[in-house]
Amino acid sequence: MKKAASAKKAASAKGASSKASASKASGSKTTVSKASGSKTSASKATASKTSASKKAAKGAAVRKAPAAKKVVVAPKKATARLKGTAPAKAVVHPPGDESPTALVRRARRINRELAEVFPYAHPELDFENPFQLVVATVLSAQTTDLRVNQTTPSLFAKYPTPEDLAAANPEEVEEILRPCGFFRAKTKSVIGLSKALVEDFGGEVPGRLEDLVKLPGVGRKTAFVVLGNAFGRPGITVDTHFQRLVRRWRWTGESDPDKIEAAVGALFPKSDWTDLSHHVIWHGRRICHARKPACGACPIAPLCPAYGEGETDPEKAKKLLKYEKGGFPGQRLKPPQAYLDAGGTPAPPLGAG
Repeated sequence: MKKAASAKKAASAKGASSKASASKASGSKTTVSKASGSKTSASKATASKTSASKKAAKGAAVRKAPAAKKVVVAPKKATARLKGTAPAKAVVHPPGDESPTALVRRARRINRELAEVFPYAHPELDFENPFQLVVATVLSAQTTDLRVNQTTPSLFAKYPTPEDLAAANPEEVEEILRPCGFFRAKTKSVIGLSKALVEDFGGEVPGRLEDLVKLPGVGRKTAFVVLGNAFGRPGITVDTHFQRLVRRWRWTGESDPDKIEAAVGALFPKSDWTDLSHHVIWHGRRICHARKPACGACPIAPLCPAYGEGETDPEKAKKLLKYEKGGFPGQRLKPPQAYLDAGGTPAPPLGAG
């Protein structure tokens, strides 16, 4: 009996111990579950914060984004051509990293297009011989060719040869040249170059660059005008119009006339240089002006990196055209027949109109 009671007590103690262990295990599980729930809540809170942060950043990005810039695209066709000439073939957008080969092709295409627009391009100074041309070119500094053309008839009527002008009374020459501006300095130059022609070249205008630039008032620009138009020897005339346009077209970034001459000359065959100068200068005088380029009436707009700097509306741009393009007289009193046939009209003499 004692043994049986002892066994019952042992079994009861063992059961109690088992229950206690089970209870402890259950408590442990509950603790883990609570901890897990706590971590889940923290994770959800973090995710919520991250989502809010992303939304705020996205909203800020939307608010800070700049307005889209309007892109001006050059038209596919020219609007300022003469009757019967072909329009530009296609739109070409010169890239910022244009290769030397691509630049040569674009530059030559521009010259071809301008040759179609200005087939009658010529020097816009009236002259009948090399002497008259070199004097007129010296006088054209800081004034218009028109004003020179209106002034030289009186000058050459009184002093037709270098010998005559070399022996002239400076005061009388000054009076004739007064309308050209800077008349005292110009009088000194034309009398000085006339004396040099008489003393050093037998009264004849030399046909070499190195000789021409030795004459008073004659630089490379004047020398190339004379060589190209009086002697038929190729040269590039880098005047203000030429400088402005070749930089707009990104043919060169140079600003020094001699460097511009070298850079542009490298893009073209030498035989093209004189006509190229006429085409570029004519375009600069008639369409691609310094302050208000007539972009909307430009025949080479598809090839121009600077398209959009001026007026792009075709109707408004047409009102900016000058000389024969705008229906006005040209600069020469005696222009070539080809110019007259194309619709150009002679300039009026001094004092007329």
